[in-house]
Amino acid sequence: MKKVVAAIIKDKDKILIAQRNAKDHLAGKWEFPGGKIEPGETPEKCLAREIREELRVDVEIGSFYDDNVYGSKDQAIHLLFYWAEVMNGEVTALVHDDVKWITIKELASFDFAPADIPIVKRLERENI
Repeated sequence: MKKVVAAIIKDKDKILIAQRNAKDHLAGKWEFPGGKIEPGETPEKCLAREIREELRVDVEIGSFYDDNVYGSKDQAIHLLFYWAEVMNGEVTALVHDDVKWITIKELASFDFAPADIPIVKRLERENI
């Protein structure tokens, strides 16, 4: 099972979401940015690297929030979601078609990738 990390990047009352590239699997869907853990990498180090590569910002990785297993038995992914905060740089979409800072209440207005939906629902319930 592949392990994947994603960041719930928070700034005051807003969180960052990213739209998958038109050439990607699940093109146009929204997600929390992140990526696959490389061999020997901790989830936190991976997430900091992926965010730097995808959004050209340095983030401080905060606490673990939740996880989710998605997919069929032979192609399942285990997603680990962490809180994060931008420490340096301006968010720039390098691999995504778009990025947006939105409130928790606005989450329902976006079409999220299936693996992110349980986390979206929890955020909505808790209205953090």
